[in-house]
Amino acid sequence: MNSLDWTVLIAYFGVMVAIGVWSHRRVDTVSDYFTAGGRMPWWLSGISHHMSGYSAVMFTGYAGISYQYGITSYVTWALPIAIGIAIGAKLFAPRLNRVRSRLHVSSPLEYLKNRYNLTTQQALAWSGVLLKIVDVGAKWAAIATLLSVFTGVTITQGIVITGAITAVYCTVGGLWADALTELGQFAIQLVAGLAMLVAALNKIGGVSGIWKVWDEPALRHHGHPTAGPYTTVFLLAYLFIKTFEYNGGMWNQAQRYMATGSAKEATRSAMLSSALWFVWPVLLFFPMWISPLLVHAKKPDGSDSYALLTEQLLPHGLLGLVVVGFFSHTMAMCSSDANAISAVVTRDIAPAFSRQAREWTTRVGLVAARVTTLAFLGLSMAVATQVNSATFKDIITVVIKWVAGLMGPIAIPFMLGLLPRFRRSGPTAALTSWALGLFAFYLLNYPINDAVSGGVNLEYQISLPLAVSLVLYVVVGWIKPEDTPERDALLAKINSDDGGAAAVALPEPSEAGDDVLRPTAATE
Repeated sequence: MNSLDWTVLIAYFGVMVAIGVWSHRRVDTVSDYFTAGGRMPWWLSGISHHMSGYSAVMFTGYAGISYQYGITSYVTWALPIAIGIAIGAKLFAPRLNRVRSRLHVSSPLEYLKNRYNLTTQQALAWSGVLLKIVDVGAKWAAIATLLSVFTGVTITQGIVITGAITAVYCTVGGLWADALTELGQFAIQLVAGLAMLVAALNKIGGVSGIWKVWDEPALRHHGHPTAGPYTTVFLLAYLFIKTFEYNGGMWNQAQRYMATGSAKEATRSAMLSSALWFVWPVLLFFPMWISPLLVHAKKPDGSDSYALLTEQLLPHGLLGLVVVGFFSHTMAMCSSDANAISAVVTRDIAPAFSRQAREWTTRVGLVAARVTTLAFLGLSMAVATQVNSATFKDIITVVIKWVAGLMGPIAIPFMLGLLPRFRRSGPTAALTSWALGLFAFYLLNYPINDAVSGGVNLEYQISLPLAVSLVLYVVVGWIKPEDTPERDALLAKINSDDGGAAAVALPEPSEAGDDVLRPTAATE
């Protein structure tokens, strides 16, 4: 990078901070901070939902998969996400929006206290927060790795730089700042991605090279949709997992649906995000698929291939813009995760342990939300410095194995608890599903994996914990049904636009000790 590239990068950081400061004026309440007060346009929510699902791991871990295996990086990652979000557009998005508008909550998990009980809410909240610290740590490590390639700064310095900038805008402006910066980041990535695509096409003889390039020896097997450990079973498992994860199972996407003005707008938001996932990753991935023709990766897993490709193909200025694109994806995901975790900690965890937290004023609640956001970012940055240690092994292992494998047991009770079909599944089913799903992950990835020659296949490591959770959630619910009039009334509230036949009145969110809703004859 030269001075022009640095100018582009610094200007980008300045714009992100400015957006955060401007968004600060739109944040007057905790609801504004966590769900934009339900005033976010559907198209902004859709773009924000899409962008919050990316990170620099795409340009490191998935660039390595593209370098080694070709189009399987799209077929087994972006495609199942696009399909999963399309499924959730009708199934989950409108219900999550009604959770905010009808139950008057600010955190995705606030409804769990009344849907199950306080213990279930706390179990899902604590385990999800701990998982997200590791997940976001992997994202910081990924962007720091790229920054070190381009600038020569150390991994730790890169983590501190990106984390500090993100902390400023997302802490000041809340979800509004996240969404608006993600809109700007999408525009930047559009220009940077198209520049990279054009440069790559020029190297292979133009548009006609798209069809001819697959005959090259280095790309002979790059046209196979599944390859290596990314098999058809892995594809189906990932579709299963991502349908839950990207429709709100990891909370930050749930906030985008909650932030729109109505259930219908939440559905439109999801459909826009799904369409972007179908199309945009193809354009981003193509230069990665043909990268073996253009560069020789120095790392065995090929995770440095896209950075090397960028340095070789792009002139200064555009090079800086692509580096900005790397930052934009990671900062979008990490800031949205930080906001979601802050919501869970301040709205779900803190009130369960502190009477004082249940009595916070609006001003104190906002201060607590911002302090929690900073604390989460700090912890995840500390984890980032260890992401390549023996415990975590490498970035892509953390993202694919840990997050995909552990997400299911946390997401199943949260997501399926929204659906009336599973009304019989109460706190016993939820806690059993959660606990044994996590235990299944441990067994498959450690004792059993060490005992089996060659280890347990990746697709089973990530899919079986979710399958165990799903089966137990359904079976325990039928064996020990715990549906009550109060829980049925809550489900009626979030499963129809008119609030259902039985309406409910939600207790004040600060009353963390109340375990169930009390029915009332009032309707909206």
